[in-house]
Amino acid sequence: MLKEKICFIGGGNMARSLIGGLLASDVAADSIYVAEPDETHRQQLQIDFGIHTSAENQAMVSQCEVIVFAVKPQLMKEVVSGLQSVEGKLLISIAAGITSAAIGNWLDADAAIVRSMPNTPALVRSGATGLFANPHVSADQREIAESIMRAVGMTLWVDKEELLDAVTALSGSGPAYLFLVMEAMEQAGIKLGLNPDDARLLTVQTAFGASKLALEIEEDPAVLRERVTSPGGTTEQAVKTLQDQQLEAIFLQALTAARDRARELSEQLGK
Repeated sequence: MLKEKICFIGGGNMARSLIGGLLASDVAADSIYVAEPDETHRQQLQIDFGIHTSAENQAMVSQCEVIVFAVKPQLMKEVVSGLQSVEGKLLISIAAGITSAAIGNWLDADAAIVRSMPNTPALVRSGATGLFANPHVSADQREIAESIMRAVGMTLWVDKEELLDAVTALSGSGPAYLFLVMEAMEQAGIKLGLNPDDARLLTVQTAFGASKLALEIEEDPAVLRERVTSPGGTTEQAVKTLQDQQLEAIFLQALTAARDRARELSEQLGK
């Protein structure tokens, strides 16, 4: 169990998800601190979780060994530059596109920095988070970072920071792709005669069941697809239609565009 005091700078949805996950993992509420400028949000955090809150970043940071930056990427430079001292602390950023080098430059220090790329299913503790540690992060600090992010789902370390752009394209933005597919399936079902409620229920349960099957059975998705695709059957006709429309190529183009945009944002926001 984590014993370190953890400070979240920013008390939005992702911070709330992580806090809820940590408390469910038996982390003491007394060891969690949040710096949040909005008074209403601070009060709600106290009511919901019984944790420490303040409007002042430094007041919270000075009391903790771990700092989690849970603010929008556009605010990171201002927030990081405003900190007085982070010597010996572990810094975890969940701000997309902000490199560890940029954070170190803003701090003017050789800080231990872990970048993380969670996705929105973390809100229901089913997230997927990519992690990268800079050379100043110790083995113990890696375990701490992993434990924090694992409170809302699975974690995966990458050994090159630029691979977080690929993680962003695949899993960070990935829920939107799957929601789009679900939306298309639901609308198709309605056009085929199902009422909207039935079409939505069937779509959502099918997506859930397929994901659960893929997680619990150690087979590639291609193998699972082949198992439900009988020669000459209905599934084969649907899959053939999708492949004829170059579905695989479309997804490659989409993920490449997302990765390239992540790189552009890194260059813009890291100055």
